Order: sequence, then structure tokens, then C-alpha cells
Amino acid sequence: MSTTAGRKVAVVLSGCGVYDGSEVHEASAVMTHLSRAGAEVSIYAPDKDQHHVVDHTSGSEMSEKRNVLKESARIARGKISALDGLVTADHDAIIIPGGFGAAKNLSNFAVEGSNMEVDGTVSRVLKEFHGAGKPIGLCCIAPVIAAKVFEGVEVTVGSDVEGQDRWPYAGAAGAVKAMGGQHIVTDVNQTHTDTKNKVVTTPAFMCDTAVHEIYDGVGLMVEEVLKLA
Repeated sequence: MSTTAGRKVAVVLSGCGVYDGSEVHEASAVMTHLSRAGAEVSIYAPDKDQHHVVDHTSGSEMSEKRNVLKESARIARGKISALDGLVTADHDAIIIPGGFGAAKNLSNFAVEGSNMEVDGTVSRVLKEFHGAGKPIGLCCIAPVIAAKVFEGVEVTVGSDVEGQDRWPYAGAAGAVKAMGGQHIVTDVNQTHTDTKNKVVTTPAFMCDTAVHEIYDGVGLMVEEVLKLA
């Protein structure tokens, strides 16, 4: 039996769909790897309106409103709770998948960049886990949230060289630095662990690459989080 079996992990979603919520492949990869490791997973999301709704066939904004918790429930197969009810003492670790929802619903990074603010409940929960010495995993764009919440934290969003087709969102590395974080360059199949802060990050779809590479990188992140739990 795995030494990580039985670890209780909170997964925080930000909607359903890459452009306005959680990146579905990343969220699925997180839960698949946690399941394989024998972890007990509880899924949460903020109970609030999304920043906006995006037509995923065209990328255009739609006029309707959607709720982050209700949209996230699509990924969670209905087994989900409001984030404000999360009790840190009930969990050994927390993981936040990426997708633009992390930058629009869990924070406003997509609009404000390095002048971003983090959703108050998200900030509180992360600070509670950090204060309790419990590991935090983030992938894709979600590491910018840690850079805002934890001064000087080390994270990766992949490359820091802009203008590469493979790394279309490399400018996020500059935002990490502007917020006082330390950006560590990694490839998509790598992770970085800030051992002092117990923060584990991996680039995921910050890299324009095949799904299986995303899956593998997220798996390494989950593995490292569970080792620290």
C-alpha cells in the first residue's frame, strides 16, 4: 500500500472550462493521480458568479451569468462544497488546478496582472494551510495566486521567455517577479517545490503541448504534494 494512501486533499475548482473556469484536463489529471495514490479527495469552489462566461467554440464573451460552484459541480460530478465551508484541520493538503478561472474567479489576475487581488476566501484558506505547515499544489496559471499571497515564494509557470509558440503565456513569469515572488524556469514535465513554504507548482497548459505531457507533469506535482503531506 502506498505511504500516501489516506491523505485527505482539498481540490479547489474555479468553474468548468479553460477560458472562464478550471481547465478540465488539468482538474481530471489532479483527481486521477490523487485517486491512484489512495488519497481521499474533497472538492470545493467559491459560491459566487463567474467573472464572465465565454463561448468555448469562439472565445467570445456571452451575456449570461453562471455560478462558479454550480459550474465546478460538472467536473466534480455533483460532489462539491462551497469553499467558505472548508475546514483546514480536516485536510492534509490543498491543490488548485489551472485554467483562466484561477485568474478570473479565484483572483483578478487576468484583468489586473501583477496588481491583482485574490478572492478573500481563497486567500484565507491558503494562508490557513500555509500556517499549519500543510502543502499547497498549483498548476498552470494558478501559481500566480501563491505569488500574491506568500511574499517571496518560489513558483514556476514554465518559461520566462516571451514570444515562443510553445510558451504563449510566458509573460506571467514577469508578473510573479513583480509581485515579489521568485520564478523558477521548468519544462512542462517538471515541477518545482519551495521546501520552505511547502508550495509545489508545475506549468501544465502554460505550455502549448500534448495532453499526455500535461497529465504527466500534473502527476509529478501531485506526487510531491502527497510526499509533503
